[in-house]
Amino acid sequence: MTIATTSEHHQEHHPDLRVWGLLTFLISESLMFGGFFATYLFFRGSTEVWPPEGTEVELFLPAINTIILVSSSFVIHFGDVAIKKNNVIGMRFWYAVTAIMGAIFLVGQVYEYMSLGYGLTTNIFANCFYIMTGFHGLHVFVGLLLILGVLWRSRRPGHYSATKHTGIEMAEIYWHFVDIIWIVLFILVYILTLF
Repeated sequence: MTIATTSEHHQEHHPDLRVWGLLTFLISESLMFGGFFATYLFFRGSTEVWPPEGTEVELFLPAINTIILVSSSFVIHFGDVAIKKNNVIGMRFWYAVTAIMGAIFLVGQVYEYMSLGYGLTTNIFANCFYIMTGFHGLHVFVGLLLILGVLWRSRRPGHYSATKHTGIEMAEIYWHFVDIIWIVLFILVYILTLF
C-alpha cells in the first residue's frame, strides 16, 4: 500500500516525459520544415519567373485536400473529448473518421503527383515542391499510423479511459502539428505562387 501511494505521489508531481519528448521532436521537425520554407522563399525571391515555365500549380485538388486535412484536426479533437468523458466507443469513431480523412488526403496527394506534368528534377521549383510536399506526406503517413495504433490499442478493455489517455493526446498533438505545417506549405506553394 505504501509503495503504490508513493508511486502515485511521485507521478503527480512530475510531468509525463513522453509528451515532452514528443514536443521536442515536433520542435526539431518544425526547424527542418522551416529550413525547407526558407530555401523555397530564397529561390522564389532570386528567380525572375516563379514557378518556371512548364511547372504550373493546380489549386483545386490541393484546396480540397486542405479542407479535408484541416477539418480532420477538429474531428480528432472530438475523439480526445470523448475519451475524457470515458467514451471509448466515441473516441474510436472519431479517430477512425480522422484516419479515413488522412488516407483520403494521401490518395489525393498521390493523384496530384501523377497528374502533374513535371518531376522532381525538372527545375528548382519542382524540386522544392516535391521535397516539401513529399516530406509532409510522410508525416501524414506517420500520423495515420499513430492513429491506427491508438485504435488497435483501444481494443483492450481499460487501455484508455478518462484518466488514462496520454497516447490519444500524443496522436492528437502530432496530427495538429501536421495540419499546421500543411497550412503554411499550402499558402507558400499554392496560394502565393498564383501571385
